Amino acid sequence: AKKWINIRKSYGNFYKVPRNQTKLTIMLEQLGMNYDGRPHSGLDDSKNIARIAIRMLQDGCELRVNERMHGGQLMTVSSSAPLEGAPAPQMPRYRN
Repeated sequence: AKKWINIRKSYGNFYKVPRNQTKLTIMLEQLGMNYDGRPHSGLDDSKNIARIAIRMLQDGCELRVNERMHGGQLMTVSSSAPLEGAPAPQMPRYRN
C-alpha cells in the first residue's frame, strides 16, 4: 500500500481532538462504543477501526487519503488534495 487513511489523524481533525485522544480505546469510548474482541488482536482492532470509520461517515466525515509513502518516506497528504478512489456507485439501469 502506498496510500491510506490514517483513521487517528482523520478522527482528530474531524472531531477536533488532540492526538493524545486518538488511541483506539479512547476513540471508541468517546463515540459511546465498547471495544469488541481481544485488545491488540489485528483482526479485532481492524473491526473496531471499521466501526469508528462507519460512525465518522454517519456523522458527515469525508474520509480521504491522508498519508502516503514516497521514496521510502512517510508523507502527509494535504486535505485540500482532490478526492481519490472510485467514482460514486451508480444505480443499475434495467432494460424493459
